Amino acid sequence: MHRNETKALTVSGLVVRYGAVEALKGIDLDVREGEIVALLGANGAGKTSTLRTISGLVEATGGSIKLHGKELVGLEAEKIAYAGVAQSPEGRAVFRDFTVEENLKIGAFTLKDKKAILENFERVYRYFPVLKERKNQVASTLSGGEQQMLAIARALMSSPKILLLDEPSLGLAPLIVQDIMRIVKEIKNEGTTVVIVEQNAAQTLKIADYAYLLELGKIKKQGPAEELRNDPALIEAYLGSH
Repeated sequence: MHRNETKALTVSGLVVRYGAVEALKGIDLDVREGEIVALLGANGAGKTSTLRTISGLVEATGGSIKLHGKELVGLEAEKIAYAGVAQSPEGRAVFRDFTVEENLKIGAFTLKDKKAILENFERVYRYFPVLKERKNQVASTLSGGEQQMLAIARALMSSPKILLLDEPSLGLAPLIVQDIMRIVKEIKNEGTTVVIVEQNAAQTLKIADYAYLLELGKIKKQGPAEELRNDPALIEAYLGSH
């Protein structure tokens, strides 16, 4: 696979400590523009810590994170959002007492252009027609799959340069997972760079361009997703019979 030359995100020597625990031990990641890059690994491998540090929710202990050459380490989460990073967090975390439409409006907080906000509403309703049908419904009344769709749609409302997805398939039925993965691929095909953290390695490697396998805060393996999908050792350890 020939990777795009333009780097969207470059992570170098990233170290994250929580007290005495070193969650990330100096990892390097390279995300090219217009790719889906997957971070795979077991629980506690450091996947979520990586995403949360990129989006500024966790402070880096050392290393560098650059978005199109601009250093993000040391910036507040809000400034990172304005720079073009949007995260759909693990566990969906929608605003449960607000309607679907209100949740989406909150996602557009970095945009001042009303026309762009309206276009984004059209775009996310095209990806997720069910959200349009339920736009006046309170988020807590949605199914788990619909809440996950809302979390992704809300992140897209800010026209991000990079969309960070944390465990979008968690706790969802296989058919819903396939649906969400298909939409993530569509989002990428329309020009948004995606970094996805997943335990469902088999499904994720079908849509990803490139993948990193994390183990205990280090990168154990990396390569084009297709290559990793056919790696016997990886299949044995992580893919199981998915």
